[in-house]
Amino acid sequence: MKYRDEYRDKALCQSLIQEIRKLTKKKINLMEVCGTHTVSIFRSGLKDMLPENIHLISGPGCPVCVTPISGIDHIVALARMDEVIIATFGDMINVPGSSSSLKQEKAKGADVQVIYTPLQALELAYRFPQKKIILIGIGFETTIPLLASVVLEATKKSLQNFYLLSMAKVMPPIMRELLQSREAKIDGFLCPGHVSTIIGTQPYQFIPQQYSVPCVIAGFEPVDILIAIYHLIKQKIEQKPFVENQYRRAVREEGNPVALKKIEEVFSPIDSRWRGIGKVEKSGLDLKPEFSFMNARNFAVEIEKSQENPRCRCGEVLRGLITPLQCPLFKKVCTPENPIGACMVSGEGSCAAYYKYSIGS
Repeated sequence: MKYRDEYRDKALCQSLIQEIRKLTKKKINLMEVCGTHTVSIFRSGLKDMLPENIHLISGPGCPVCVTPISGIDHIVALARMDEVIIATFGDMINVPGSSSSLKQEKAKGADVQVIYTPLQALELAYRFPQKKIILIGIGFETTIPLLASVVLEATKKSLQNFYLLSMAKVMPPIMRELLQSREAKIDGFLCPGHVSTIIGTQPYQFIPQQYSVPCVIAGFEPVDILIAIYHLIKQKIEQKPFVENQYRRAVREEGNPVALKKIEEVFSPIDSRWRGIGKVEKSGLDLKPEFSFMNARNFAVEIEKSQENPRCRCGEVLRGLITPLQCPLFKKVCTPENPIGACMVSGEGSCAAYYKYSIGS
């Protein structure tokens, strides 16, 4: 297949679904850990097209969603500083903290700038030398090389007013955490395509080797996803789990060595908190000591004691324990216009996907 339309071919999708139906009648739970997969699955209607015994679970694949409420409170505290410009991706504006959000702080007079690429934070630093520019660095391995490049460029240009608050997270440790907790029964992982273009196939090897769980790296079109589901079920039936790359047009075994080198040059692994999950060992990245002069964590700010909304079940959604339909706030109180939890804010969030595509089961 050479062209994108072929990966959306209706007849081919129907044929693949029939082949999947023939494989097994047993219930199989497959988890995707990529927000783009989540959106593609909902947008193409795959959840409704698959046989009832094949259960797709949306995991913690949305970087905005997994940012803990304590992280939002930290960002809000930074936004309240004098002579500061917060540079952030748009979704973070609306994520509620314990008592405020960046949107609310902006309404009170805080300087919050929405950016579309980390490079725009550098432009702000050039334009406003009298201001402290704080880039809010969220994202998985796909975004992290861009953050690293910006840090290296700021260092090269000797920028004195550029800072990074790194809330970056890496995917393999959270996949291990999900398997170790055994809260959700996971029979196979739909591995993230974008992340895999950076890290390659090797970082997932522990999943089949230590947990006997199948893994398939997939692209994002309906045919991509259905092929991956077919191979996951086949691995499960044959009891021969391994890491299978079904996104070979973009993912190489070694990943992207240039991007990986930049990440290693700038960041060190740290234990990191995930919304609804807690602290996960070596699942985050922070600036190395040689870049501490631009680490926004060094600002002395008063961060309020974090408090989750006790009725919000975002954490359980992220762990694959419930669907948004089982949250009492979903569509009644929590909507994209009035988000209570982060999963309703981001376009990659499970709650937002359920809301937008009106999934009823």
